[in-house]
Amino acid sequence: MLEQLAALGPFFTVQEHTADSAPIPPWHSMSELAEDPDVLHDRVTETQAYLAAAGGQSPDAIEARVAASVTHLGLVARLISPALALAVLGAAVPSLALEDLRWQPVLGGAFPLSLPWGPSIGSKGPQDLSIGLFEGPIPVIGEATRPFAVSEHILWGNVASAVNGAATAITNAAPHLAERTAHLAALLLAAPALRDTHTTFAETGRFRRRSCCLIYRAAPDHAGPLCGDCALNQH
Repeated sequence: MLEQLAALGPFFTVQEHTADSAPIPPWHSMSELAEDPDVLHDRVTETQAYLAAAGGQSPDAIEARVAASVTHLGLVARLISPALALAVLGAAVPSLALEDLRWQPVLGGAFPLSLPWGPSIGSKGPQDLSIGLFEGPIPVIGEATRPFAVSEHILWGNVASAVNGAATAITNAAPHLAERTAHLAALLLAAPALRDTHTTFAETGRFRRRSCCLIYRAAPDHAGPLCGDCALNQH
């Protein structure tokens, strides 16, 4: 199963650890994102510097809320992607509680992620997946991000975008999974927390979020390109 996930792309690639085991360096518990404000602050600051360097600017030129939104989107996308893929592949999804997850907080791309496996852990149905995500780590990470002045509308828009992005990536990598992927993604996007965050156009199937992740503001003069699913993108 780990090989099947890895074949879908880096955001789906995971390692595994025994449930209830203590994290062994360089692994950390993801619960530190919520329990230690310095951990998320450091990651936002690192993202701020990364975005600034990409645009040839000083870190002070990047608004903290922009870096925080980009950080949040990366975190939720990294959790949602393998969870959705496991459900699509018909496998049990392990516990997604932050205290059960392990990560290596490196910057750039998909950070290393490890999921817990054990005989008492696992969910099989789409309802379990929705509950596991939207009553589990996703709102916790969102709440931890709110001190950076990112609106709840943007944060939940990031989540919807992450669901759609994961579904698109699975379909592109494995077209034979397209139908089941679309079905499960639609169920997630219909969850109460996400219902008002996006529009899916019936005639084309195109997804558009009703907010912006703000990354365009990281470019000089706030004139960066818009994401394909952005509410500001009228094309």
